[in-house]
Amino acid sequence: MSTPRPPYRVVQWATGAIGKTTLRAVLAHPDLELVGLYVYSERKAGQDAGTIARGEPTGVIGTRDREEILALDADVVLHTARIGIPYESQDEDIIALLESGKNVITTLGHHYPRAHGADREDRFRQAAERGGATLFGAGINPGFVLERLALTATGMCLRVDEISVREVVDASTMPDPAFVFDVMGMGRDPGAPELLTGAFAQLYDTLFAEAIHYAIDRLGLTLERIEPDHQLFAAVRRLELASGVIEPGQVAGTNWRWHAVVAGRRFLTLSINWIMDAQLPGFEDRHLWTISITGVPGVEIAIDVCDPPDQPPGRRTHAEQYATAGPVIAAIPFVVQAPPGIFELPTLLPWQPRLTGIQP
Repeated sequence: MSTPRPPYRVVQWATGAIGKTTLRAVLAHPDLELVGLYVYSERKAGQDAGTIARGEPTGVIGTRDREEILALDADVVLHTARIGIPYESQDEDIIALLESGKNVITTLGHHYPRAHGADREDRFRQAAERGGATLFGAGINPGFVLERLALTATGMCLRVDEISVREVVDASTMPDPAFVFDVMGMGRDPGAPELLTGAFAQLYDTLFAEAIHYAIDRLGLTLERIEPDHQLFAAVRRLELASGVIEPGQVAGTNWRWHAVVAGRRFLTLSINWIMDAQLPGFEDRHLWTISITGVPGVEIAIDVCDPPDQPPGRRTHAEQYATAGPVIAAIPFVVQAPPGIFELPTLLPWQPRLTGIQP
């Protein structure tokens, strides 16, 4: 079988905030051809992809029929469905797509399935091999900031003592109530047990464990355990948001935080902060991502993304959504040309603890 060459035949799976962004990127790219569109809402079913993207007609019509998508001849599916509880809720769709012979790039985790054991990794790998396809988990965080940027930055160090990655996202403009209140956990009682130790925590523990395992494995270290260290922040005032209302005392911010323990001490900390109010204490001087490496030398990297200057009038796509979509589009030729299985990007020249006399 010859290696596919552009134009790559693309299916867009879901058209939420990220899905619309990748859909527009596909329609604008000369090397990509949209051949299918899967939608979840009845309102979008039967609509032209161009209408959903607020552009010109394409002739590709949105469908809610999974079998119709599985029957298509396509090189790759951009799987951007909304993450849900539990983390495994999208497994069956991803496996079916792989078995149908389509490469899958998903923004719903699946960056490093081996983090959850050989059985889970084998399930996806075997499905990919049955279909002669490849699975790749893409996105910005997880998927890029720790795994690409932070690990590459360690290559400047002769010694690394600690790594910290902190994300702070102002989510107050997110319009989807189901996502804000049912997936992010906003607007709830801070004392509710399901937040710090229940279904919400389990979702994010599972998702971000893949990034942590990947980072530790790429450095050649041995991960002893991951210590959850989550926090909730209560609203200090009434918040009237695009997604709904959060009253004072209800959850208006979350910090999903984990410490990776190596050689008996906390070596890597990943801190994911989502806030619905920029006035919450502790977030006055924030960047979207901050990478801190303690070592020889120490490294500090602050990262922000900005809306494009030529943003079309009325377009509600934010810089963070473009930044999530970018790695998805960039990965297409690599994933399509990769051998069947689970695709993992190499890390560029990270710190080598064995060469510096520090053993895992």
